[in-house]
Amino acid sequence: MAPNCLLFVVSAWLLAVLMLAAAAMGAEEDGRGCPASKKCGSLTISSPFWITHSQTDRPCGALDFQVDCNGSTGVATLRSSTASGFEIINISYGGRTLLAVDVHKLARLTSSTNCSLPEWNTSAKLALPFRISPANLNLVFYNCTEAPAPAKRRELGLVETRCHSNTFARLGGSYDGRSDYDYYSLENCSIVFLPVLDKPPGGEPNASSYEELIKRGFLMTWGLPSGAGKNRKRIAIGVGAGGGILIIICIFIFAWHNRKKRKQTRDPKDLMRSASSMQSYSKDLELGGSPHIFTYEELEEATDGFSASRELGDGGFGTVYKGKLQDGRVVAVKRLYKNNYRRVEQFLNEVDILSRLLHQNLVTLYGCTSRSSRDLLLVYEFIPNGTVADHLHGPHAAERGLTWPVRMTIAIETAEALAYLHAVEIIHRDVKTNNILLDNSFHVKVADFGLSRLFPLDVTHVSTVPQGTPGYVDPVYHQCYKLTDKSDVYSFGVVLVELISSKPAVDMSRSHSDINLASMALNRIQNHEVDQLVDPELGYETDSETKRMIDMVAELAFQCLQLDRDNRPQIKEVVEVLHCIKNGECPAKKMNKNASPTEDAHLLKDSLQYSPDSVIHRFHSQSTNHSVASNSSG
Repeated sequence: MAPNCLLFVVSAWLLAVLMLAAAAMGAEEDGRGCPASKKCGSLTISSPFWITHSQTDRPCGALDFQVDCNGSTGVATLRSSTASGFEIINISYGGRTLLAVDVHKLARLTSSTNCSLPEWNTSAKLALPFRISPANLNLVFYNCTEAPAPAKRRELGLVETRCHSNTFARLGGSYDGRSDYDYYSLENCSIVFLPVLDKPPGGEPNASSYEELIKRGFLMTWGLPSGAGKNRKRIAIGVGAGGGILIIICIFIFAWHNRKKRKQTRDPKDLMRSASSMQSYSKDLELGGSPHIFTYEELEEATDGFSASRELGDGGFGTVYKGKLQDGRVVAVKRLYKNNYRRVEQFLNEVDILSRLLHQNLVTLYGCTSRSSRDLLLVYEFIPNGTVADHLHGPHAAERGLTWPVRMTIAIETAEALAYLHAVEIIHRDVKTNNILLDNSFHVKVADFGLSRLFPLDVTHVSTVPQGTPGYVDPVYHQCYKLTDKSDVYSFGVVLVELISSKPAVDMSRSHSDINLASMALNRIQNHEVDQLVDPELGYETDSETKRMIDMVAELAFQCLQLDRDNRPQIKEVVEVLHCIKNGECPAKKMNKNASPTEDAHLLKDSLQYSPDSVIHRFHSQSTNHSVASNSSG
C-alpha cells in the first residue's frame, strides 16, 4: 500500500508542476502585447481592462473588458454590454469597482427635442462578470397611462419628469440587483429601475434631480476573467502545499484500508441516522423562505379542482391553469407531468434559484408546492393579454393589435429577457411565440424560462424530456442533442421571422419546401424576396421607414438561423442590433436583385459598413448553401 501511495504523490506533484508551466505559458499568450497600463484622458486603464483607440486595434485581452477611448475627448467607454455602453468616470482596481454613466439613458432624458424615459433596466444591459453594486439606490421611473392621484403621488414621493405628461420619478431604497417590482408597482404605470449613487457629491439625493443623479453615475463591480494566466500564483501555492496534503491523504488512506478490513459492514443505526439527516435537509430547504411553499389544497381550490375550464395551455412540461389565491392574486399554476419529475430535493433547490431571478420581461415565479405534495406545481404571475402567437396567427390575430412598432418592442424585450438569462447561465431551451406573453400594454413577459434548469439536458428520449417545439428547435441540437445558448438564438431567429410574416413556425398547408418557416425565411431572404415573406398589413410597400427596419430585422433573423452555430450572434449582440435598427442608426441594405452569390454572401456585412456599433457584420454568411434540418421533435 505505502509504495503505491508514494508513487501517487510523486505523480500528482509532477502533474502540478507541469500545470504551473502551462499556466505561465498561457498567461504570456493571453497578454498578446497589452501594455501594463495606458492613459485615456485622466484615467489609467490597466489589467484586466484593455484599451482601443480605433476599430483597427487588435484585441489583447478578454472581450468583456474592452474599453474604447475617444482620443479627442478622452472619454473611456466600456463596450462589454449592450446598446451604447457605459462611460467610465473612475476605476478602483483594488476594490474592483467602476463609477460609470449609462450613456443611452442619460441621452434619452436630457434630449432637448426627443426627451423620453428609459425603456429597460440598467441591469438588463450588464452581463457577467459585471454586477451593479448594492451600494447604489433605486431611481424608479414610471410611465403611466393615467396619472396617479395627487395624494398617492405625495405618499410615494413621485416627482414629474419634464419628458411628457404622466411620467414620474421616485427615489427608492438600496439597489439589490433584483428590484422588488411588487413593492414599487403602480397601477396603470410601467416601471424602469436605474441605479444611482447613495451619497452623491453635493448633498443628499433627490428624485427631482434625476438628470444630475444619472450624470454622476453609479457603481458596478466585476470579477476577474478566467484563464490560466490569472491563476498562476494560486497554482504555485497549490504546488507547494499539494505535496504535503497528498502525503497526509496517503496516511489516511492507509488507516482507512486497515479499518475496512476490521469492519466490512455499516452499523444499521448509522443508516437510520443518515436517512433522518436527509429528511432534515429537505425540511430546511422548504422553510428557507425562498421560494414560497404553497399547499396542494390551496392551489386545487384556486383552480376549481384543476378544472378543464381553467386551462390556459398545455405544453411539453405540463398543463397551465388560471387560478385565484385567497389573498386575491390571480396566478398561473403549472402542473408538471409526473414523467418529468426528478429528485424532489433537487427540484426544490432549482426552484429556489429560479425564484430569485427578476427581470421586467420575465414572468415572476412565486413559488411551488412542497416535497410532500401529491403533485409538483409551479405558481407564476398571471399575464392577461395572451401570447404573441395568439396575436400573430391565433384567436386575436383579427384584432390587428400588433403594429410594426409594437412588434419591434416585442423583439427587443424578448431579446433583453434572454440576454438576462444567458448572463446568469440559464438556457431557455423552448423559445417560441407561445412562451412570449403580453400584458395589457403589449409589453413582453417571457414564460417557462426556468424549465431547462428543472430537467436534465442529457436525456434524449422524447417521452422523458421534451426536446423543444417543432419549427423552433436548433437543427444542431436536434441532430446531436448538444444544447448551447446559440440554440436559444436560433429559436429567437424563428420568432423574428414570425414577427415579420405573421406566419406560424410550422404549417402543413404550405407547400412542401415552405412547411418549415425557418427554411422559407432563409430561402426568401437569401434570394432578395423579403417582400414575399412580410405580412402585407405592416406597410412594407407603403412606408419607407418600416421597409428599412423590416429588411434589417430579416437580415438579423438570417444570421440567427445559420446552421453553423459559430456564425450566429450572441443574444446580447442581437439586443444591440435591434436597438440600432429601432433608433435608425443602421442603414437599410440595398436589395440588389442581380447580386451574384459572392456579393450575396457579403451583403449583410456591406449593408452595415457605416454603422460602427452594429455587430451583424461579424456574422455574415460564409456560404450560400443553407441546409436546414427537420425540426421535428420526434
